[in-house]
Amino acid sequence: MQRRVFLSAVASAMLASGLISAPAFAATKIIDTDLVIVGGGLSGVAAAAEATDKGLKPVLLEKLSILGGAGNFPEGSLGIGTRYQKEHGIHWDVQRTVNRFLEFNHYRTNPNVIRQLIAESGSTIDWVVDKGVEIRGIRTIMPEEESFHCWHLFKGGASTVIAKLAESAKAKGATILMETPAKKLIMQNGQVAGVEAVNSKTGETVIVRAKKVILATGGFAANPGMIQQYVPDSSDPSVSEPIWLRSALVDGRTGDGINMAMRVGGATASMSQVVGNAPYLPDRPPINQFNGEDWLKQGRCALAQPWLWIDRNGERFFNESRGSVFTEVYAAMTAAGGIMYNILDQAKFDQLMATGPLIPFNAIVTVGTPLKALPKTFEEGMKRGWAFKADTIEDLALQIGVPYENLKATMEKVNEYAKTGVDTEFGRKKEHIAAFDMEKGPYYALKGIRTYFLTLGGIKINRRFEALNGQGDAIPNLYMAGADMGGLFMDTDDIKVEGATSSFALTSGRLAARYAMEAIGHKM
Repeated sequence: MQRRVFLSAVASAMLASGLISAPAFAATKIIDTDLVIVGGGLSGVAAAAEATDKGLKPVLLEKLSILGGAGNFPEGSLGIGTRYQKEHGIHWDVQRTVNRFLEFNHYRTNPNVIRQLIAESGSTIDWVVDKGVEIRGIRTIMPEEESFHCWHLFKGGASTVIAKLAESAKAKGATILMETPAKKLIMQNGQVAGVEAVNSKTGETVIVRAKKVILATGGFAANPGMIQQYVPDSSDPSVSEPIWLRSALVDGRTGDGINMAMRVGGATASMSQVVGNAPYLPDRPPINQFNGEDWLKQGRCALAQPWLWIDRNGERFFNESRGSVFTEVYAAMTAAGGIMYNILDQAKFDQLMATGPLIPFNAIVTVGTPLKALPKTFEEGMKRGWAFKADTIEDLALQIGVPYENLKATMEKVNEYAKTGVDTEFGRKKEHIAAFDMEKGPYYALKGIRTYFLTLGGIKINRRFEALNGQGDAIPNLYMAGADMGGLFMDTDDIKVEGATSSFALTSGRLAARYAMEAIGHKM
């Protein structure tokens, strides 16, 4: 790889004549390389590590001052056929998993790509383990009888994966340029020939001339304009509350890769789809319920417990036993007006504090963990307007703004189900049906809203992860990875295939790098 820095001819002449001084303009750096990767999240660092494993020395451009971005937050990833599964006697089946994914998406997906991503997921888990990442177990948020037992949790979370892959890539010759956002693709004779970027700190233009380009910028979750334009859930006038982004305070996923590809003819698919996650407390930033103080994490867990979920009319709308299946909750809440309330009496409050939740909050608050911070949850939540406590049912209904008659009738109906052990409306599990004391308070409520953490739309690709134009032809030398890929999801993430999106990010980065190197003629 060769590097050289030059001054433009005009600037050089002006400098020589004394018309300008040296600091008045920024230099331009030119880098020649075989492969440039745009984006340093899970898919980008995976592509860089894979390339360096095979002897290539790519350039990676990252717009932020840290690697990983939102890719630091997943707890684990999908893996089918891993060494860990085999060592622990867990049976796996690639075809069953592929079939489930295709059926869930009603076959409106890219089966050639999906098969590769699922079939290679196990080797990807083994690969990151070989890089030094430890697996702390396989968990599920699904009912046990429905789980595929494929969600491998990383010790230290995905941030450890980012660190290990970046360490490996740099040790083997990758060049990683931080705070250097890509601005546009360079085109020559109708082909992608590199990337133009700018160093955010110095203003220096960086021209990376490359044989192949991989765009892996993470989608557009943090671009409010694009969310408003493409995602109906964000602007539907029938809902009481728009969707909130659950992400880091600094989030670089603003659609850079998708927009750059679109400007050179890239065709999009699935742009209206997000991975919704609900319910969450309406407390900003929502990510603090994921990795913040205990009273927030436990509050989020309490919100999803299978007591009594009501909509803005004071009526049930969902099977509360499935409160951990966050994509289903998101969909049901969207249909019910965008908000919900979970109703507790003192006995249920005390039960959560003493013996813990009946259903988990991801792997963050597990079943049976006493929610000792729940009093502080309500203390803070009442100040912030999303937690409520009242001596009577009527007063609680008034506080949360639902018709008292409806709330009372709904609670009485649940009490009837508690007598028979059968929920004839939504099929809540018998062990989750608990009667309310209708005579004696206090009564409690927590408000829930919808969040999202990932967009699923992007640029259409072929089986070699090459970007496609509107005619279905590959855009020469351009590859897509991670959340910049489009056409894989019809609606949302299927969390029965748990950890799929983070797994797809890692594996698509590896596969895109392989296909790019193969096209270059690099011997692997």
